[in-house]
Amino acid sequence: MRQGQGKGSAKPHRAAAPSEMQSHTSAEPASALRAAIAPFIAMEVLSQAGAIEAKGGKVVHMELGEPGAPAPRAAREAAKRAIEEGRIAYTPALGIPSLRKRIARHYRDFYGLTVDPEHVAVTTGSSAGFILAFLACFDVGDRVAISSPGYPAYRNILEALGIEPVVIETGPADRWTITPEALSAAHRDKKLKGVLVMSPANPTGVMMSAEAIGALAGICDRLGIWFISDEIYHGLTYEAPASSALAASSDAIIVNSFSKYFCMTGWRIGWLVLPPRLLRSVERLAQNLFISPPYVSQIAAQAAFEAKHELQAVRDVYAQSRALLLEALPRLGFCDLAPVDGAFYVYGDVTRLTNDSLEFCRRALAEAGVALTPGVDFDRTRGARHVRLSFAGAPENVRQGVQRLASWLAREP
Repeated sequence: MRQGQGKGSAKPHRAAAPSEMQSHTSAEPASALRAAIAPFIAMEVLSQAGAIEAKGGKVVHMELGEPGAPAPRAAREAAKRAIEEGRIAYTPALGIPSLRKRIARHYRDFYGLTVDPEHVAVTTGSSAGFILAFLACFDVGDRVAISSPGYPAYRNILEALGIEPVVIETGPADRWTITPEALSAAHRDKKLKGVLVMSPANPTGVMMSAEAIGALAGICDRLGIWFISDEIYHGLTYEAPASSALAASSDAIIVNSFSKYFCMTGWRIGWLVLPPRLLRSVERLAQNLFISPPYVSQIAAQAAFEAKHELQAVRDVYAQSRALLLEALPRLGFCDLAPVDGAFYVYGDVTRLTNDSLEFCRRALAEAGVALTPGVDFDRTRGARHVRLSFAGAPENVRQGVQRLASWLAREP
């Protein structure tokens, strides 16, 4: 099958320009320009899939990084106890002290690193962590380097805050990661204030080695720019453990969450590890923007650390699904798959099948009942040639998705 022939590649999605917005009368105030950021397409695919299911259709979900397993039993039981006690109250803006201490201990147990609990800020998911870190580190007009392909909310949040995202394109030649050379070149072109990386990465699953992280941290120190490391997929690796940027630089800002490894997406609880000079700024921002993270979620998160065996079993299930996709997708026409070192995504080239990944994913959902995310969500210039598949669900879900895609593609001319 080859979709979109004669039409060229799909144009990357962009937010509407002010001139394209609906005009308003003097009695109708216009929305802020920052509200016109691009949508998070994976969430829009989820909404479209939900509409099909509401009408009785069956959809195999491979669009979101949504763990198929429930939150650990210990977390759920701790939350029940907290609710039964009755008082669900505000907490300190940076989180309850016992959870901050438990997160600090996690760095000792998991990485062999010493972290002061006072340097830990509990956040309302990693999303709030990004907002707090960006506001504490960057002013309007500052420039922050991010990779492409990359998590779309990085760019969208930065743009909404008036911060300029500087996109550094990556690919197989640099193992889909920002290199010190690329970062230095972008800084020479026009001064950067920071760089944001994710390892393991979304959508590629690529993990940076300790040496690569150290080299990037070193160039950040020399250039005097902030190094923000998104480590939300730590714990979900398949060949080797992940290395924290804290091992390379005590000045790094670490963003993490209980959403992925701990299977607690809807609990909206995450954390930051911060250099001392940012603590008071982040605390003041958190007080005003969020008041405090959710109390029950904090209690549950603290208990989740004691569920290592349960969480390892979940990771082993992901490993099975990963192997299934890496074997099946090339036969279906997905080629040049990015290395899946960690996380639970496969990012593949679909130019054998289409030159319009947005249309390809629309048809896959409508005709095959499989929800996928088009590459344009992660790469505005080259994403029409790529698709991301999530294997966060159960292996049976992944097998069914592969079977549906195979039957659908076989029917195409």
